[in-house]
Formats: sequence, C-alpha cells, structure tokens
Amino acid sequence: MPSPTYQLIMQAMHARRQVLCMYGGFARALCPIILGHTAGRERVLAFQFAGGASRGLPRGGQWKCFDIAEMSEVELREGRWHSGRNHRHPQHCVAEVELDVNPDSPYAPTRPIATPSRR
Repeated sequence: MPSPTYQLIMQAMHARRQVLCMYGGFARALCPIILGHTAGRERVLAFQFAGGASRGLPRGGQWKCFDIAEMSEVELREGRWHSGRNHRHPQHCVAEVELDVNPDSPYAPTRPIATPSRR
C-alpha cells in the first residue's frame, strides 16, 4: 500500500501541481516527474526549482532524487510547472517506474498518466 505522501505526489503529478516539503533540513519546492520504487523504497525524481539544498541550488533549479520516507510537511500548490531545460541522461533514481509525466516515457511506467488539458 502506498504511503500517504506517495499518494499525494501521485495527485500532484496528475494535476501538474507543485510540491512543497521539508527534506534534509531544507524547505524545497519541486515538480515531481518520475515516481516509483528502488529496492523497495518509494522514490521520486523531481525538478527542484526553489528552496534550499545541502550543496545549494543552482539558479534555475536542478534535477533531484528524493526518498519519499524522508519528506515531511508535504503539501501541494498551484503554480507554474517546472521540468528543467532538458534531461539528456538516463535517470537512475527510480528503478521501478509507476508514473512518469513524460507522455513518451522510455521507462514503461505501470500506470499511464494523462496529459493535462490546456486552460
């Protein structure tokens, strides 16, 4: 059974909503891109666009891998969806991909995710 935080991140991905959380002692703002499991642990690959990080956050944000069990104070908010300029390298964060917001995902997610309608 997925954790409540995992389920909340699933909601964020379906609705293209930003996620705010505490992780590693820093407040973070991110957009989850790939969700699933690695070695039995819930993981999410996200584009962090604001907040702090142990090594700082480059201007414009960066791709980050998060262990969902370590996230706290998780909430969703409306706002612009961030996914970085590009992502050229294969991801190694999530071994068993359940959801991927990329409609042309090369990772064969186990659950399809609909492209959001344009408003």
